[in-house]
Parts: sequence; C-alpha cells; structure tokens
Amino acid sequence: MDTSDINTMASGGPIGVFDSGYGGLTILREMRHLLPEYDYLYLGDNARAPYGNRSFDLVYRFTLQSVKALFERGCALVILACNTASAKALRSIQQRDLPHIDPSRRVLGIIRPTVEALDTLSVSGHVGILGTRGTIGSRSYELEAAKLQPDFTITGHACPMWVPLVENGEADSPGADFFVKKEVDAIMTADPAIDTLVLGCTHYPLLLNKIKQYTPANIGIVTQGRIVADSLADYLRRHPEISSRCTRGGNASFLTTESIDRFSDMASIFMGEHVDATHIEL
Repeated sequence: MDTSDINTMASGGPIGVFDSGYGGLTILREMRHLLPEYDYLYLGDNARAPYGNRSFDLVYRFTLQSVKALFERGCALVILACNTASAKALRSIQQRDLPHIDPSRRVLGIIRPTVEALDTLSVSGHVGILGTRGTIGSRSYELEAAKLQPDFTITGHACPMWVPLVENGEADSPGADFFVKKEVDAIMTADPAIDTLVLGCTHYPLLLNKIKQYTPANIGIVTQGRIVADSLADYLRRHPEISSRCTRGGNASFLTTESIDRFSDMASIFMGEHVDATHIEL
C-alpha cells in the first residue's frame, strides 16, 4: 500500500486504537465509557506480541504497519494504546512518516498524557513507573517528565513476568503473588519516597488487586485508562477538524493478527463483554 492509496480513502472513519496485544483494550474500555458516541476500531498485533523485549527498529516497523492499516480503513486519528509503541515508535511516525502519508491525520500516544497528569496525582513528586523492559529501557517517562514535570523524581522498574501472567490467565492465581510482590518491593526499595505508582503497561490493570495487596496503603496506584480517555476528550474538543472526521455511531470493531477465537476469548476478559474479532494480515 502506498501513500496514494491512503490519501484516496474516505475522510471519515472510526477512532483507531492500536496495541501489540490485549492491554490496549483497557484503554479502549475507558474511551468508550467516556466518549460512547464515537466509533472505534481496535487492532491488536497479537501474532507478534509481546513488543516489550523487541528492538526499537522492529517496534517502529510493526507499529507503522498497523497505523497504516488503520488509516487504510478510514481512521483520521489513531491512538497508540501501548506504552512500548508510544515509547519506541510514536515520535518517528509523527515526524518522519505522517508528513508523507497524510499530514491531516494524527497519531497520539499514552505516555505524554500520563506524565501531564502526574502533578495532580503526586504530592511528594516521587513517582514510580512499572512497565515492560522496552518501556522502562527507553526512559520515555523520565524524558517526558524532564520537560513537563522537571521537579519530579521518576523511578522506572521493569516487570517482565507480569504480561505473561495476564495473557496466560494467571492474574488472579496464587502463583502471581510472588512476582507482583517482588517487583513492588523492588521499586519501593529503589525510592522509599514514592507516593504514586503508575501502571505503565496497559495489561497491568488486570493485576490491580494483587498490586494493591502488596503496595503500602498510603501509595496511590494509577491506571492509564481514564487519564488517556480524558486526554482524548480534551484533544477532540480542541481539534474540531479531527473530531469532525471521526464517525459517531457508538460502535466498536476489533481486528487481530492472530487467531480470532483466542483474541475474542481474551478480549472479552479485558472488555468485560463479548467481543467478536476479524483476522487481518499485516
């Protein structure tokens, strides 16, 4: 598909939501709750997940392919509902690719709105970020905070076992306790002044009960779904030229690069409702 194919597509379409797997569904769920009038098209690149341990180049290439696929289906706005893709691919796509593909379309991530909200969430200015190796290794939260919240101390910590626990249906199992406690203890030891923990991976809300169990009661735990949904609502208010290109039918559709049966089963857990998916090749 070349850029002329994209530019000749209809100007109106759903809001595109992309993740390497299922976690972005926790973002989509909050978007639909806050902005139910819009149509949404979710694309999970489940066949190539997880992205967390992949190189910057691979994450960029895979993410760009998915963004183009959503553009091809009429999306004028795509949300990268994935911390790893936001950390490793967003800036390159915005600066390098969008001007050539279609400068009137937009691709947004979820790290910046999360960092923007920190000053309303933390009193001490000491914030912990729990994420995948890819997100933590990119230091994207620290870099954004240096620009937006320069007085804050950001401590990142990778939790490599948490996504497999969620995707293997073990989030509520006794076996999850060891891995959750281990990582929470580690980040609190790294900076005992932390008063806010950000779940910097969209899978992690499914571990929220376990995380709360092993986190001191005075520590706030922040999930990204509502923050991103609020940021999207604000963005659409400030950019009516984009909002007008997002169709309003209250519908949500789902695409996956993997088995539709597996995706539908897992997505139904994340969404809290039955989900039917369509297979896509990238």
